[in-house]
Amino acid sequence: MGRSAEREPADITGVIKERAMGVSARLDTIEKIIRAGIDEKGAAEALTLMGLSNFPAKTLAGIRLYSEVLPKAAEYGFTDSQRYLHFLWDALDKSPVCLDVDFAIPFRRIIAGALFKKCGKNFIAEENCRFNFGQGIELGDNVFFNRGVFIDSKGGLTVGDGVGLAENVQIFTHSHSESDHEIRSYAKVTIGNYALIYSGAVILPGVVIGDEAIVSARSLVAHNVEAGIAVSGSPAQPVRKRHSDGRRLSELNHVWLANSCFQEE
Repeated sequence: MGRSAEREPADITGVIKERAMGVSARLDTIEKIIRAGIDEKGAAEALTLMGLSNFPAKTLAGIRLYSEVLPKAAEYGFTDSQRYLHFLWDALDKSPVCLDVDFAIPFRRIIAGALFKKCGKNFIAEENCRFNFGQGIELGDNVFFNRGVFIDSKGGLTVGDGVGLAENVQIFTHSHSESDHEIRSYAKVTIGNYALIYSGAVILPGVVIGDEAIVSARSLVAHNVEAGIAVSGSPAQPVRKRHSDGRRLSELNHVWLANSCFQEE
């Protein structure tokens, strides 16, 4: 019994290392598949590497996304690769492996790098983040999406460096005529560097949020937010300057997870 107890730490360390190598190898394979130009065969292989080996791969060739029946689909369009990338992003959250952050966060980062219009380094997205057109999303470095973020990107979204979107933030870039639902307008949303958007906030089309601004939880943002200002309410109104203690931009130390996990680059 004493010998087993002595060996246990080494055994556990070995298991952890072996597991990490296995996760890394699967992610490397998926990234190679995507870089080569993912098709239905590659998507099926990626699903297997995600632990979804029983998915009927023969149905992938004819798959159609919800986004493809939305207005703007004709303008954005979906290549086969973009279709499979979007499918894999959503499929991850239907599988148990979405709970394994060592796989899920790098996996979403790989997809975003290939599907989004731009994706900077160290992007972190948690579970159940949704968007309709990844092709309309531009992200800077060290951007964080917490659980349940929804992005209507039809009109375009640009997010600066070091921005954090907390749980269940919703961003909209289009609206409808009240007299005819088929008449739509689109307006890009822009979020400046090191802004913070807290839980449940809603940002409406055309809004520009300045650098280092703060949007309080549950706020409805219908108008532009000045740099360095905190807003709150529905509709959101300025309440004060940000408590920055004289720090600017990267000095604000927007580290999202413990020990800068997944922000090592």
